[in-house]
Amino acid sequence: MATPHVFAGATDEPVRPAIRTINLSDLRDALARGVDDFRAMPTHVIFLALLYPVVGLLLARASFGYELMPLLFPLAAGFALLGPVVALGLYELSRRREHGQSTAWTDAFRVLNAPSIDAIVALGAVLMAVFVVWIAIAHAIYVSLFGYGSPASVSAFVADVFGTPHGRRLILIGNGVGFLFALLVLTISVVSFPMLLDREVGAVTAVQTSVRAVAANPGPFAVWGLIVAGSLALGSLPFFVGLAVVLPVLAHATWHLYRRVVE
Repeated sequence: MATPHVFAGATDEPVRPAIRTINLSDLRDALARGVDDFRAMPTHVIFLALLYPVVGLLLARASFGYELMPLLFPLAAGFALLGPVVALGLYELSRRREHGQSTAWTDAFRVLNAPSIDAIVALGAVLMAVFVVWIAIAHAIYVSLFGYGSPASVSAFVADVFGTPHGRRLILIGNGVGFLFALLVLTISVVSFPMLLDREVGAVTAVQTSVRAVAANPGPFAVWGLIVAGSLALGSLPFFVGLAVVLPVLAHATWHLYRRVVE
């Protein structure tokens, strides 16, 4: 059973960290520092990031093997909603490098000793629930347009999606709904997970700080969201292998962005 401090924090007094105003130069600096961390710790981060492309390939295999092709794209895109959880070990490596501590790949698992680990688990469960809801809604959208029948083949599925009015509607509605889910996850997680790793606060405080940070810097975080989405799309080609580089760079950069925006 979760204790109250998991959500509210360990202290009775509410924690309200100051939020800085950032601009595009801060995004460039965060990305540059993310690349620098990746270059300094390539063996470690590639080892950890291989989880992402491997899971992506497993999702693809499951979709084609069990005639769930309509869910292949929602599964691949929705898995990005869990990116902040996957990136926790990489945040820890960036944090340790920043403090001049050891950065062996085993140090990534020190995240399990974080003072707010219970809150991290709770917030991770929230993202998992968001992921499940996204998959359910994506499936409902497909069924509403094409019914419950499975595509006869890969080529037939591609033809239906790109060559029919229902397919074009599926692309439009699906991407629109997916954008809303991505916006939600970005808003509640871009600062919260690094903050929970860095400080002993509750999940509610971390999420509130993340929301305040995005609200105070809507333009820069909109650009950041586009950078993340574009990078993940490129990294998915071919066969998700590029994510072994894209994910760690974005994860390290997100840590440095958190350090820029939260005092």
